Amino acid sequence: MAVVKVLITLTDVEPAVRLNALLESAGVKTAIVSPMDDLPSSVKREKPDVIVVTGNLLDPPTQSLVRQQLWDGAAVLGLADVGDRDLEERLRSAGFSEVVTKPVSAEEVFARVKALLDRRVLAERTGLYGESEAVREVLVKIEQIAPVTSTVLIEGESGTGKELVARSIHTLSPRRGKPFIAVNVGALPETLLESELFGHEKGAFTGAAERRLGRFELADGGTLFLDEVGDIPHSTQVKLLRVLEERHVTRVGGTQSIPIDVRVVAATNRPLKEGVERGAFRSDLYYRLNVLAMYLPPLRARRSDIVLLVRRFVQEFSQRHSREFRGITPEAMQALVDYYWPGNVRELRNLVESMVVLSHGRAIGLDDIPKPIRDQGPQRMLPVHVGPVLREGERASGRELEFIVRSLVELKLQVEELRRRVDDDRDLLSQVSQLGAQALGAGAAVGLPPRAGSLVEGGLAWGLEPPSAVASANVVTVAPGMTMAQIERASIEAALRETRGNRRKAADLLDIGERTLYRKLKEYGIPVDAQ
Repeated sequence: MAVVKVLITLTDVEPAVRLNALLESAGVKTAIVSPMDDLPSSVKREKPDVIVVTGNLLDPPTQSLVRQQLWDGAAVLGLADVGDRDLEERLRSAGFSEVVTKPVSAEEVFARVKALLDRRVLAERTGLYGESEAVREVLVKIEQIAPVTSTVLIEGESGTGKELVARSIHTLSPRRGKPFIAVNVGALPETLLESELFGHEKGAFTGAAERRLGRFELADGGTLFLDEVGDIPHSTQVKLLRVLEERHVTRVGGTQSIPIDVRVVAATNRPLKEGVERGAFRSDLYYRLNVLAMYLPPLRARRSDIVLLVRRFVQEFSQRHSREFRGITPEAMQALVDYYWPGNVRELRNLVESMVVLSHGRAIGLDDIPKPIRDQGPQRMLPVHVGPVLREGERASGRELEFIVRSLVELKLQVEELRRRVDDDRDLLSQVSQLGAQALGAGAAVGLPPRAGSLVEGGLAWGLEPPSAVASANVVTVAPGMTMAQIERASIEAALRETRGNRRKAADLLDIGERTLYRKLKEYGIPVDAQ
């Protein structure tokens, strides 16, 4: 562990002196700053990893110092004089990493400081930064999972850092000195996938001019990361399962069974269990991969980490591009915090790099934030047709019903997020029930019939009355009992009709990648030239 330093203010002498003694006895380097000293200058001189502010947490100089640490990198622990949940939230929003209410023992403060130091070390080793509870849970799981050899399945949206987590597991494991091999199976053609994974012998197929080792052999003794594992074709799933069970691999065109010692970490950007339910993914392979499971929350589910991530990325790119960065105005930062971030951390990172390069030595303002992020205006969407469900005396208009449908589709994302965590915490079932009750309550508030929406195991199903004739052929019609998969298929087909079969334009209209669209076309069996 690298040498760390803790700076303690003497605003409240008794806890400061006792904490200092405990830290020194534990071998932690400390520095004490009296109220008469210039605290910002002391912080700049000492460069601490953690600052413990023992009083006057709401004073403007203290608040200014804490805000500065969002950029300089020290964690700040505050000792509050009054126990008030609202006050604690305000202090955390201002940048305090931890807030402890007095009276408090020096031993408890010592434990909090040690936890902050441990999290900092782990974050530096893994590259996973954040103070939110979601990130803390991920870091704890990495520590628990890394020492063993069991297979790991990581689920999470694109851009949440699944490969970074896989590398962290490898880095903290006994296999750290062995190879880490990453392969995106979704990007490989089906005809080459088995050769890439298992290798091939010379002459095994046309173009196989020499023997080639597969990724399993190359990763022997180390870790093999299979990204987008849900895209593996059914025929290859059978062979992958056999390799995982027997710990032997046979090259394409070969007969020799080669023993391997590989830890497999798999990842997917959509719930693999849904693929099992659709019959697109083998259940036995799913359970073989899902020995240890992790879920990475989207960035919108941990907005409190956005400021910290912006700081980390600013430091990285300012150094890489030799650019001076003057900071971001509060209005611009708030726009970043409020944005939905469909591309998650990857999207944020790319935006910060752009801002650092184009800032020209001045603070970034709201006008420098791209318009889609700044305004969050409504995205272009295909029209949604909802059949006539109103009866005399009911208050909802057609526009209101369309808004409800769109809102409930959005709600599905939250439901999926809860469902991924239900297997780890059955208590979350009650939260799912409450979420469903809120959805039904929203429908009742505008006069929807009793069966206007229901939460079901496979996602959201709709109980709207049958639609009347639709004027336009490119309208998505929500019919009774349609599942979210059916709505998704209908949206894709309508987009293809709208764009006359142009996949690139259809992908832009649907706000998804062209590769994702192509995968969906195969998944739903939609002809590529559908119009």
